[in-house]
Amino acid sequence: MPGYTKERSSIVVIGLSVHTAPVEMREKLAIPEAEMPRAIGELCGLNHIEEAAVLSTCNRMEIYVVALSQHRGVKEVTEWMSKTSGIPVSEICEHRFLLYNKDAAQHLFEVSAGLDSLVLGEGQILAQVRQVVKAGEGVLGFGRNISGLFKHAITVGKRVRTETNIAAGAVSVSSAAVELAFMKLPESSHTTAQMLVVGAGKMGKLVIKHLVAKGCTKMVVVNRSEEKVAAIREEMKGVEIIYRPFTDMLACSAEADVIFTSTASETPLFLKEHVKDLPPVSSEVGGLRLFIDISVPRNVGSCVTDVEGARVYNVDDLKEVVAANKEDRLRKAMEAQAIITEELKQFEAWRDSLETVPTIKKLRAYADRIRLAELEKCLSKMGEDIPKKTRKAVDDLSRGIVNKLLHGPMQHLRCDGNDGRTLNEALENMNALNRMFGLESDLSLVEQKIRAKVEQSQK
Repeated sequence: MPGYTKERSSIVVIGLSVHTAPVEMREKLAIPEAEMPRAIGELCGLNHIEEAAVLSTCNRMEIYVVALSQHRGVKEVTEWMSKTSGIPVSEICEHRFLLYNKDAAQHLFEVSAGLDSLVLGEGQILAQVRQVVKAGEGVLGFGRNISGLFKHAITVGKRVRTETNIAAGAVSVSSAAVELAFMKLPESSHTTAQMLVVGAGKMGKLVIKHLVAKGCTKMVVVNRSEEKVAAIREEMKGVEIIYRPFTDMLACSAEADVIFTSTASETPLFLKEHVKDLPPVSSEVGGLRLFIDISVPRNVGSCVTDVEGARVYNVDDLKEVVAANKEDRLRKAMEAQAIITEELKQFEAWRDSLETVPTIKKLRAYADRIRLAELEKCLSKMGEDIPKKTRKAVDDLSRGIVNKLLHGPMQHLRCDGNDGRTLNEALENMNALNRMFGLESDLSLVEQKIRAKVEQSQK
């Protein structure tokens, strides 16, 4: 195992996003929130993976890990992705992107700031990054490095939004869906087109809000239960929101010109056989029934595109909507990049400071062992009945000497970005102290960890 010795563990992201992989592939890999702890556990069970987190949204599926070896770690995670999704490894390799350490952190910071979204600066992704931290709390493999990375990404996302106002006029997937519908409908029918929203969860509710913002005063909402719809109706005073159960979905579709779908259903709600017999839509609204599907997995089967008189748009088609507001947002994105560069330095410094932590602990423990042994010798020479006060004074003296002596070396092991000490200097100091005080074990830390994991997996 000589190849490992000098390697420090790396943060790696193995991802598929709307920019690199088609929706068909991303939906097979999507991991629901409830499955997150299981996924983290399985990933950390791999021989070269120490920590893990998964960011799974309709536009991306990204796995962040701390790998004891970059090459082997990536191979193991890719094989795990293939096993859980049924997608061949070769296909994942074709569409995945890989980033390491600083680049991986920069990517997550950009994602959190909304710079990697189809719609620059959209706010939903920040909430999704927060959700990862929430879902990872108390999960063993959501360790120090990865949780530190995600928490820092939340800070970056918040800073970018408050300092650049990049979200002003930004459209999320749900508002892009509504924009698309209005782009495709003849202008004369904007107020008269019959709107149907299937699913009243977070996304469905946002679609309704954007429809109302566009001047829609009446719509039908199909949902499993009426509760959510009643709550939305309560919130949107003056808008006629008609609730219908799922059993009425096809009957409602027959009357609708535009159908938005956003349910968590694992299987399509609309297939060719459901849609082909729906009555035609009037020429006043363009003669086409629009299905706008913002769910992953998709709610509208791709077979529906074959039906004459129907047009299907999914998450990937929303790209064309996103041409609006570009100029202003690009300027803000440049400001955001400056914030990210600054935050990246801080994150790197924090990670660097973790490098020397084991030596700091070992050195302190070594000094303390000597202090306690010498203290014991001294107290035994002083006889049996030493007053408490004297005992405490001697103890304080020993601590004081040790702390004063350790202060200099400890300072030289810290590289938190405040005192201009580079990581290389701190690591040189660390190696020197390890040699001087015999703190080194024979195996590097990385090597010890790998051996332990391999032994574990062979049991």
